[in-house]
Amino acid sequence: MGSELPAGTTPPRGLPDPSSIRWPLVAARDLFALQYGRALVETNRRPGGVPVYGTNGQCGNHDSALFRGPGVILGRKGQGPLGVEWCPSDYWVIDTAYSLAPLRDDIDLRYAYYLIKFVGLNHLKDGTSNPTLSRDSFGSQAFPLPPLAEQRRIADMLAAFDDKIELNRRMSQTLESMARALFKSWFVNFDPVRAQAEGTCAGLSTRLASFFPDSFEDSRLGALPSGWRASTVGDEFRVVMGQSPPGETYNSDGVGAPFYQGRADFGDRFPSRRVYCTAPTRHASAGDTLVCVRAPVGDTNQASEDCAIGRGLAAVRHRSGAISYTYLAMRNLRDSFAAYEAGGTVFGAIGKDQFRDLPVIAPAAGAVVAFEEVAGSLDGKVARAQAQVSSLIEARDALLPLLLSGQRMAADSKPKGVDP
Repeated sequence: MGSELPAGTTPPRGLPDPSSIRWPLVAARDLFALQYGRALVETNRRPGGVPVYGTNGQCGNHDSALFRGPGVILGRKGQGPLGVEWCPSDYWVIDTAYSLAPLRDDIDLRYAYYLIKFVGLNHLKDGTSNPTLSRDSFGSQAFPLPPLAEQRRIADMLAAFDDKIELNRRMSQTLESMARALFKSWFVNFDPVRAQAEGTCAGLSTRLASFFPDSFEDSRLGALPSGWRASTVGDEFRVVMGQSPPGETYNSDGVGAPFYQGRADFGDRFPSRRVYCTAPTRHASAGDTLVCVRAPVGDTNQASEDCAIGRGLAAVRHRSGAISYTYLAMRNLRDSFAAYEAGGTVFGAIGKDQFRDLPVIAPAAGAVVAFEEVAGSLDGKVARAQAQVSSLIEARDALLPLLLSGQRMAADSKPKGVDP
């Protein structure tokens, strides 16, 4: 038998029609209380291991907690998507977010996390200049409430997906750390050059060692390997600054080009798709490094497909076409970007000419090619692992509506081990 929607409530978005949901629908106001966070500006935070959450997720750490964990944190303010976060430990919530408190004993907190995260909060926000999730608007949202044992079964099954997702993310981080270490060794510390100067090969093959000289020479950037040059971003890289089309050209229906505007769109390595644009004006190609040119200036991601970019981003590619080298070279410019973090009238920003004029080294072409061969293999594994993460997220989210319709899933519905 289907469920009836309580009077004066909003149906749960993304879930089956209420008539097909096996479990009763209950207004959020009868299930949860939203507890306000407390302001904690960054300068007042003390070093510690307690995560601090705001409207878009974790935004720092502190040495004391405001709430006991585990807990669920809901974003409260902002134009972008409001975060829904799970924290297994004690935590602090600032005044742009809420902590979720169950009002009944028959609610599994982790089930509530998955349910609210899936249904979302943005459709409940009020206001235009600084949209806010009020307690009343959240309280009007209806949620299905299975028996407690069923809630736990659902939460356990979805948590299995999250465990695999986290495994893949950690694997990606390890692989990327290896590529970063190699970049630093070759293009920051110049270890192969120093080894050549000492008559050793630093573990490089004869072919790889041949791409590095055995001496240094002075430049405006300090001592560089002989034959390498001091240059600029504009001379070594193709830079496309983003531009934002009119707002009415955006949609979330998959029409047009994937469109990214800034840091809020970024994922671990590749952007999380948010909106599309039917009239894009600036484009990035798959593999381009996406660099934030507005606060936080210098944050990076990599385009996983051809896409459009707004004014908060630039698309960058080494003129040789080297993808991995570009990504790590842009990450290596963090100190240079930091000078522009407070350069705008309100927020930090870097303009096209300033970006193009940032100093970089120009290695011998063979060294870049050799690096791309090695790091590209690592980054290929990162890309495959992240693609599997996307597939796991899609499968997890498709599973929840089935479970809430009362369909029992076989044990093999849980994700298997993942190997990129």
